[in-house]
Amino acid sequence: MKYAIIAAGEGSRLAQEGVKEPKPLVMVGGERLIDRLLRIFMDNGAEEIAVICNDMTTLVSKHLEEIRQQGLGGRQVPLRYIVKSTPSSLHSFYELTSLLGDGKFVLTTVDTIFREDEFARFVSAFEASEADGCFPVTDYIDDEKPLYVGVGDDMTISGFYDEPHDCRYISAGIYGLRSSAKDIARHQIEQGTSRMRNFQRALVAAGLSIKAHPFSKVLDIDHREDIEKAEELLNQQSR
Repeated sequence: MKYAIIAAGEGSRLAQEGVKEPKPLVMVGGERLIDRLLRIFMDNGAEEIAVICNDMTTLVSKHLEEIRQQGLGGRQVPLRYIVKSTPSSLHSFYELTSLLGDGKFVLTTVDTIFREDEFARFVSAFEASEADGCFPVTDYIDDEKPLYVGVGDDMTISGFYDEPHDCRYISAGIYGLRSSAKDIARHQIEQGTSRMRNFQRALVAAGLSIKAHPFSKVLDIDHREDIEKAEELLNQQSR
């Protein structure tokens, strides 16, 4: 499986609340956010990992280069990365498509916190699936602007909504996709789209079969208090 990480955001809200490190280097559960994802991806058969970080600080790119050369925790990491500031997460994803090649891949943002056992089950399900994509969803809502996900009885995603629409789930911000989705991303960029949620809507509009895969709880690190919530989730995982 190939994996990709969007780590190009500024982390401005964390900085305003006194967090000095760039978001990818923030420590949660004794690991930097970027390192945690790299380790988990390696634990789940990573053939290649692509990362994009911004060019506003050299700290993240230097850290990635150290990992590329020296490995992580004694393990060599099949890491490639791009240093480029982009106007949106969709633009960041589009930049990553040049590194992903053909086949299936899993994409996430750098600040996504989830249970490792649930992630492993998701990867296995996606590897075995004939669907065009598989997106983790959660019924735990702790997001400022959640993206609600409509699903059918067979867990096929029927739509993505800014309002609840009687939806049980919201998007977990993790995306399992086939390489065919890259053309849709390119078209969305050409049309002036700049939000991942509109790209997801375009996938459904194009007739792609996207399955929802439930997770119990997923968090994003947007504020200082989110770090404490993430620590609690990881402590629960280890029990």
